[in-house]
Amino acid sequence: MTTARPAEIPPRHFQLRCALAYGAPIAVNGIALPYFPVWLESLAFSEVEIGIVLAAPMILRVIAAPVAGALADRIPERANVLLWSGALSLLTALALFVTESFWPVLIVFGLQAAVFAPYVPIVESIAVTGVQRWGFQYGAMRVWGSIGFVVSTLLAGELIGIWGGTVVPSALSIVFLLTIVAAYAAPRLGRAWPAGTLPEAGSRHGLLRRMDLHALMIGTSAVQASHGMFYAFSAIHWQQIGFSGGAIGMLWSAGVIAEILVFFAAGWLARRFSPWTLIRLGSAVAIARWMLFPLPLGFWGYLALQCSHAFTFAFVHIGVQHRLAETVGEDQASSAQGAYFFYNGALLALSTFLSGLIYREYGLPSYMLMAVFAAIGLVGVALAARIQPQSAGTGGKTSEPS
Repeated sequence: MTTARPAEIPPRHFQLRCALAYGAPIAVNGIALPYFPVWLESLAFSEVEIGIVLAAPMILRVIAAPVAGALADRIPERANVLLWSGALSLLTALALFVTESFWPVLIVFGLQAAVFAPYVPIVESIAVTGVQRWGFQYGAMRVWGSIGFVVSTLLAGELIGIWGGTVVPSALSIVFLLTIVAAYAAPRLGRAWPAGTLPEAGSRHGLLRRMDLHALMIGTSAVQASHGMFYAFSAIHWQQIGFSGGAIGMLWSAGVIAEILVFFAAGWLARRFSPWTLIRLGSAVAIARWMLFPLPLGFWGYLALQCSHAFTFAFVHIGVQHRLAETVGEDQASSAQGAYFFYNGALLALSTFLSGLIYREYGLPSYMLMAVFAAIGLVGVALAARIQPQSAGTGGKTSEPS
């Protein structure tokens, strides 16, 4: 993509250290996403209470991530934020051992969401910097986050099958401890290069005010938010129809394994397809995925449908990250990731909250709402492509940054 400045060399084992920095925090998601609702159900929370507990902390998360991203762009070493994030998150995980009622769980989980929010966006900004400065392959680093997700999901699923949902706080505490180790290992890059330092960067001040970038981030975030009902209630639904904890872990892992294969092939995909093509295809598959999910598919049918996660998440994620790497200067990388995280979190919070209300009334047919979210996202992506500057070659209008 771009090359380093003269005499500038990457930190030793840059890709390996970024891989660890991805693996640990996304392993947290491998436990929290499928199994935190199971733990809440073990505390006798209702569907509406589960929806609130999962959705409300996202408000704190989407506020914290952009603020931390902007701060990380201005301090001498952005990786230091990871240490604080991991340590404070571990404390909140330990606090879950003594919280059982609705309000204490809501407060502790909300604090956890806020302090952990900066971790992955800052890792993303470090990895994207490696892509911009030295031409590292984004997918080769990000894939280890998905591998961490699979490993933690399978292990936690087996543990829940043995001891039940009460094991979730212990599992979260262990992986948060690993995030502290990963924070120490993360590459140190010093201050971000100013705009115009990278070849062909030009002047990129105020780039985040461009409407096409915001339309892109909002559109792709809507597609990602269409996973909200799945994250909140899929494990509960599969448990209710008789799937074991191990089977549920296999179903979650199947989607992420498909995602992993895409990340391993990310370099090949990026050379052959534009970011816009990847995003559009992933968005279209998301619409179909949620329309099919309410059908009585059985284990093997759900397993096949889970493999579409390679498109609905991985294609969309790779596409938007490559587009941001092409467009956003290094000195705004953390801010851009924080803004994207903000849109992701805000729309996912809305999706999850609505899921708690609607799923209680309508059950599986409620997934049609998630198909609507994905369709709205596809419209947003189409708008972004149309209004992007100098986009004639991609079928859009030529316009100037606002």
